[in-house]
Amino acid sequence: MTEETTTTPRGQRKVLEGVVISSKMAKTAVVSIERMEKHRKYAKYIRRHSKIYAHDENETANEGDLVRVVECRAMSKLKRFRLVEIVRKK
Repeated sequence: MTEETTTTPRGQRKVLEGVVISSKMAKTAVVSIERMEKHRKYAKYIRRHSKIYAHDENETANEGDLVRVVECRAMSKLKRFRLVEIVRKK
């Protein structure tokens, strides 16, 4: 009997881009994620946004910056994302 080590791969983590709308908290940036949804009845595209809290270890992000965040373990009551990189400075 051969014993195989089955390693379950980690699921694909969500990688999102958004604009920093607040960076006044310690090691936390509030990021607005914008998406376009198609209306079911009228087929018109509607702009929707979500506000997420991201962990910014070095406090490098400022308001207005376009950033990339990745899903991670829960770091606090609201923080579920981690800042990966700053795509574009304001």
